[in-house]
Amino acid sequence: MNSTKLISIRQFCIYYDVPLKFITALNEYGLIEFTITEEEHYLHTNQLHTIEKMMRLHYDLDINLEGIDAIHNLLKQVEQLQDEVRTLKNKLDAHQNN
Repeated sequence: MNSTKLISIRQFCIYYDVPLKFITALNEYGLIEFTITEEEHYLHTNQLHTIEKMMRLHYDLDINLEGIDAIHNLLKQVEQLQDEVRTLKNKLDAHQNN
């Protein structure tokens, strides 16, 4: 993995002023993944938006980790259903144009 696509968890926690324990808990729930290189833990930069959303849910709305996990899974299902509807709509439009 290219190191430019990783950010140190320590740097992330300092920048966002969030406890390391919160980020570790997200990993334990399977909501985010770490990469470990040279004894250092890193986050993939493509996860930053997701982590920021989870931080807002937890700190701004006081939702516990179980709730964040449930919300995350529901949002993934909604996204999959929206993709499926979009695909079916495109197929229907293509069929109607023939």
